[in-house]
Amino acid sequence: MGLPFDKQRPIPSPALAPAQNEFERADDELTIALVNNMPDGALKATERQFMRLVQGAAGKRRVRFHCFALPSVVRSKQAKDHIDKDYTDFAELDRLPVDGLIVTGAEPIAPTLPQERYWREFTGLIDWAKENTRSTIWSCLAAHAAVLHLDGVERQRLAQKCSGVYDCAKAADSWLTGELPRSIKVSHSRLNELRESDLGPRGYRILTRSAEAGVDIFARDFESRFIFFQGHPEYDDHSLQREYMRDIARFLSGQREDYPGLPASYFDAASEEVLANFQQRARAERRPEIAAELPGLTLRPDVPAGGAATIIFRNWLDHLGVDARALSSETIRK
Repeated sequence: MGLPFDKQRPIPSPALAPAQNEFERADDELTIALVNNMPDGALKATERQFMRLVQGAAGKRRVRFHCFALPSVVRSKQAKDHIDKDYTDFAELDRLPVDGLIVTGAEPIAPTLPQERYWREFTGLIDWAKENTRSTIWSCLAAHAAVLHLDGVERQRLAQKCSGVYDCAKAADSWLTGELPRSIKVSHSRLNELRESDLGPRGYRILTRSAEAGVDIFARDFESRFIFFQGHPEYDDHSLQREYMRDIARFLSGQREDYPGLPASYFDAASEEVLANFQQRARAERRPEIAAELPGLTLRPDVPAGGAATIIFRNWLDHLGVDARALSSETIRK
């Protein structure tokens, strides 16, 4: 469902959609589509995070925001009911005058990406976005899938999960990173990586990178300008904590064999000590009930609160707005 909003009119939920025709828009509006493929537990949080970012970056510009989901991603009944009620039918995406597209990753299930149930739909979306958007953002696993389909760039399995908050430095000047400080803090959470040595020779431009986490943001121009996030600038302060608690619960219930590593540069020293002690107990007892005994945890004071992400998304919307005005002027001249 479309969500028109401006700085003075916050829209807290995808359920609050207007009654007007969602496939029509004013000349000064931008249309942003989010294809949300995150697992059920993160579905609504991801909606809120990207909606908050776009809304905060929009300023006085009116933006119509639509949520979609790939039908082939397996969902619980509760999540499917939410999508059926509050999302626009995926088959309608081609009818929208989409300016910018955001595509999230999905929880990996199959051994390789082409073996995932949603692969055919996902590659069709990549091909569609190249010709039907002005710019598309591919987030985390979506970035890995897109470069594999586009250029055969294979992601590489990490020895251990990259999880935490990392310092990322600007690697090149770009309209997307304008006004960013030289170094920003970005959340990363992934089991695989795309390497700069593989991306560069195939025409991808590295925009930000981390000494510890590797490539952060990179880009390549097709008919649409494609932006790729290996990290998660959209994450709120507690996103990594929720993931870490989920992974601990999976260890305690036997759904995973290895105990999750502590997110880097995320919890304060006292909380890290509490979690280290809990890890020893979890390995010794391994009962799901003990997860409820974890006390409250405290994050480091320098965990990012979305400032860099707001600048990135403001630059993205500004770029889309310039392109929209240029297209409108060209249409008038004709």
